[in-house]
Amino acid sequence: MTHEYGATFPRLRDAAGTVWRDYTHHAFVEGLREGRLPRKAFLGYLVQDYVFLIHFARAWALAVTKADALEEMRACAATVDALVNHELSLHVKTCAEAGLSEDDLYSAEEHPANLAYTRYVLDAGHSGNFLDLLAALAPCVMGYGEIGARLGPVPDDHPYADWIATYADDDYQQVCRDAGALFDGAVARRLGDNPTATPGWERLCQRFTTATRLEVAFWDMGLSFG
Repeated sequence: MTHEYGATFPRLRDAAGTVWRDYTHHAFVEGLREGRLPRKAFLGYLVQDYVFLIHFARAWALAVTKADALEEMRACAATVDALVNHELSLHVKTCAEAGLSEDDLYSAEEHPANLAYTRYVLDAGHSGNFLDLLAALAPCVMGYGEIGARLGPVPDDHPYADWIATYADDDYQQVCRDAGALFDGAVARRLGDNPTATPGWERLCQRFTTATRLEVAFWDMGLSFG
């Protein structure tokens, strides 16, 4: 199952080729779907994903400074709020049940796969423009939306019901649609009505595909904890 989330995202997803399926149908994801993913792998992933989301929020905050329009700034600021004040709570709750405090999560040592991904996204923002940063951010936002929609809904007694519900529910699906609209508007503003014919399009495809490959490596990391 794929979701459009606007016009720009599906074009970039198609340009990524098989690496997109490697990401959204990874063995880690299938383990979540089937409920057979080792709990140790899931908790290790959650700790690293907490650290990842801290940097991800910083990247969206950077997007506020890269934006050219007020509506772009508002959308990016809203995403920072959603990450810091809402999405992180799932990680805190689940890890607390395993005896890990939020201080433990915040001070966790970053895995090399986490370092590679988060610093790539931040570098895309610092060295590039607003579109470079959105292209590097999009695989995480929209990929989790596709994964959540495909895996959910599940019974309440499913071992990963809370995680799946977080990304399958209407609130997160709306986040993906809003991110898609933001991306479409940003592309139209900067590249015009035929963005795929512009010199900048290939760079966006490369940004998106590289970030998707780093998502695959992130799932690989998760499995390594099991």
